[in-house]
Amino acid sequence: MGYLVACVFILSIATLSSCTTSVPQVPCYFIFGDSLYDNGNNNHLVTEAKANFPPYGIDYSDGPTGRFSNGRNIADVIAELLGFEKPIPPYASASREDIIRGVNYASGSAGIRDESGQHMGGRISLNQQLANHATIILQLADLIGNGNLAPVREHLHKCIYTVAMGNNDFINNYFYPQYYKTSSLYTPQEYADILVQQYTQQLLKLYEYGARKFAISGAGYSGCAPAMMARYETDVCVDEVNGAVVQFNAGLTSALVELESKLSGAKFVYIEPPLGYSADFNVTDKPCCNVSTTIGEGQCAPNQAPCSARQNYVFWDAFHPTESVSLVDGASAYAALSPLYISEVKLSLSVDDA
Repeated sequence: MGYLVACVFILSIATLSSCTTSVPQVPCYFIFGDSLYDNGNNNHLVTEAKANFPPYGIDYSDGPTGRFSNGRNIADVIAELLGFEKPIPPYASASREDIIRGVNYASGSAGIRDESGQHMGGRISLNQQLANHATIILQLADLIGNGNLAPVREHLHKCIYTVAMGNNDFINNYFYPQYYKTSSLYTPQEYADILVQQYTQQLLKLYEYGARKFAISGAGYSGCAPAMMARYETDVCVDEVNGAVVQFNAGLTSALVELESKLSGAKFVYIEPPLGYSADFNVTDKPCCNVSTTIGEGQCAPNQAPCSARQNYVFWDAFHPTESVSLVDGASAYAALSPLYISEVKLSLSVDDA
């Protein structure tokens, strides 16, 4: 365990290669989320929420892939640390052989609520991501179950599921009254309660589909994103936004404790959103790329050169982190996940010793 922890804290200054294992610590990894985790699912949607053009991907081996980053995102880092040789494929392009090791369903501008992000165009809400997962389960029944769901469920029980939702329910819903009525219908606490109630039902659905190892990320403090500060015409974090996020995250953590107590065999890990970074990231209020004035709010202008000192920037565009920050956040998430994968490692060792 000490080796794993040491690797986590090395990541901000080193590559991941020295920290990965030759065999994945779990057999499969499924990802649900928004643009922080999206790796290409929005590429062919009619939407402003896409990132399959330069300068996105400037530091990624395959160039622009749909990741809202200059390089890897948080899901990539977690997968690599778990020992997967390749990134978990997006649902939009995953092959039948790929799906055995997991699928990334995340979609830019998607939310817990179906309408969140709709002003930007197409997106795959969490409800639709769950429907897509149900489709994958049926395909797995043919691949590994000979048409039977029982071996598929046994396989899925061993997988890790990360779910990172809620950001767009604030950024692209509650705090965007030009497009949405929720802020006039609910107080921040009422809205947080409604979101947590719906989210809980969605996580229950995922449990019914066979998930047992859950890692749930709290909503990020988007009031400190350059795009939100610009929207509120201020140069400091927007306390109103961050305060609403705090209320949601508090309700979410309580809900996860209750879910774990009620659902047999389930383990829920809460991933705390970051509140700040080391002094190495000394540009905290400006994006690295030139932000467009014609396409999706806060996104990079196509084909324009970004900053050169990307390792010093927290934000790649006006909403999303640089790869350097994702390395830190992904490593922190991986450390938090340890109750989910250490048990699999111990089980594997006991079987080998038998």
